[in-house]
Amino acid sequence: MKLIQTEDGSYTAFNKQYQEKYHSISGAIEEAFEKHVNALKLKDGMKILDFCFGLGYNSIAATKDHQDLKVIGLENDKKILELMKTIKIPKMLEYEYNNFRNLAENLKIQDAQNNIIKILIGNALEKIDKLPNNYFDRVFFDPFSPKKQPEMWTEHIFQKVFNKMKPKAKLSTYSCAKQIRKNMISVGFKVIDGPIVGRKSPATIAIKRS
Repeated sequence: MKLIQTEDGSYTAFNKQYQEKYHSISGAIEEAFEKHVNALKLKDGMKILDFCFGLGYNSIAATKDHQDLKVIGLENDKKILELMKTIKIPKMLEYEYNNFRNLAENLKIQDAQNNIIKILIGNALEKIDKLPNNYFDRVFFDPFSPKKQPEMWTEHIFQKVFNKMKPKAKLSTYSCAKQIRKNMISVGFKVIDGPIVGRKSPATIAIKRS
């Protein structure tokens, strides 16, 4: 994979299979905090599903200034986890990232604040079925774009994610496409605009109705 430096000094990767970067060029770590962690107002002790873990920025950013988080990351490509070992990280997240650099080998790591990240390797569409229903407080939903990876944005997959979330749980994603939001609403989500970061369109927050 080719590494590309983004505007906040962090690196993203270019996936040759999907011909797409993993993050916005405006800033990979900025995106993790603003579109996901801060937008979802995380609290200590929450259970988080990271759907398409990638380089781990979303989950690892969540551990900053939090404790007792339990994160399950779904990732199909172990090569992207291997990149975590050596990728250069800006100071703002360097300490937290160093705690979890070896996820490719260990697949489950606990830091000094009792935050746990566990990785399930394989097709997210299948691995999600192994997770308990009504379990997660927050979901970071971060596949490749609907044009490149349409199978990850269907009503079917949103129904699966919905089932795994607690009532009133929240999901964040970068896409605000009309059809994507329609798919979310059709399975029971309430959809609102998320923050605008790195582009003109807002992100999306989906809330599981109680």
